[in-house]
Amino acid sequence: MSSKQNHKIIKIAIAALALGVGAPVVANHTSNPIFAASAPYDTNEMRSFVRNTLAQNKVRGTVVVIKDGHAQQISYGYGYYGRRLGAGNIKVVYPVCSLQKVITGAIITQLISEGKFNQDTKISRWYPNLKNADKITVGNLLTHTSGLLATRTEVNRGINYSEGDAINWVVNRINQLQEGNPGNFYYNNTNYILLAGIIRQVTNQSYEANVKSRIINKLGLKRTFFYPDIPKNKTDAISYTWRNKNYQNAQYVKRSLASQLPGAGNLFSTPMDYYRIQVALTDGRILTKDQFNYLTHLQSRVTSYSGGVYLKNNDNLKMAYGNLYGTHFGNWFQMTTDNQNGLIMFLNQTQNNEDQNKAIGYQILNHIKANTFTEK
Repeated sequence: MSSKQNHKIIKIAIAALALGVGAPVVANHTSNPIFAASAPYDTNEMRSFVRNTLAQNKVRGTVVVIKDGHAQQISYGYGYYGRRLGAGNIKVVYPVCSLQKVITGAIITQLISEGKFNQDTKISRWYPNLKNADKITVGNLLTHTSGLLATRTEVNRGINYSEGDAINWVVNRINQLQEGNPGNFYYNNTNYILLAGIIRQVTNQSYEANVKSRIINKLGLKRTFFYPDIPKNKTDAISYTWRNKNYQNAQYVKRSLASQLPGAGNLFSTPMDYYRIQVALTDGRILTKDQFNYLTHLQSRVTSYSGGVYLKNNDNLKMAYGNLYGTHFGNWFQMTTDNQNGLIMFLNQTQNNEDQNKAIGYQILNHIKANTFTEK
């Protein structure tokens, strides 16, 4: 992409911030709508626009467009080029990457609501041998203000870890390194890996078991799995980049890498399943509106980030971005907090540029917006 094209996209991104309000009616792009409600727009035109936008920017993947509570899935390109599996094929699931963090945060909020602990509880309760644990709260982990600076969580170490061993590796890594003081924002996977460990200890069940019972089974999700559970009739997507032609430098998430990231990036899903999760974060199935508000407004918050998402526009918008080091995946969502309008993108061919991927999303948001919020 030329610098002139990129500049144009960035200008669109700045100008085009989303969207309006209504009550959720979900419809799939397949012949099996969840509710047989007509879309409040021309779905064929929307499909053409989204696919053309992805094509022009040389990215591939699956997008869910949400307008006035109606969700439409639109895919372009291959999720697995070698097998000619389209990006929206029912056999293909994508790594959720850091968009998983809000799921971990939601389970922590459930446990807080059950009276197990609170946001001010020091994590030394569960990690007595962790450096500075008596200075770090659960809220610090949820808002990335723990002072933990541990690195190499996404560098594939070539070991298929058990969940417990992955958490222990992070604890040992923290103890080997110089750490900062709690209170300053520093985005770090270690915070959410430690939260997965807290979930394990408090419930006496694995983090994976908690996600399955509290999220996947609760919502009846059919295309959301942890790596070892991906059925033989499905496959995880392979990521690519564009280098003079499509589908170059294939990279996928190896089991060893996924095993390193419990709570922070070891889940696989689709944009439509992820949309269902987002809706359930405020409709009482996972969290109530008050519980979601608690999660996203923790006392330790020093930025707009809290509990796995950023809130913008006077709390009218929620969003998060995710990728994995060494791959070309790029996931991004921006939705109104009432879940009525927005966009979820799971891209498996990118140019490894977060700003460009978001700008592509803003082009689509600009096309579907009903009302405009000015970001503050």
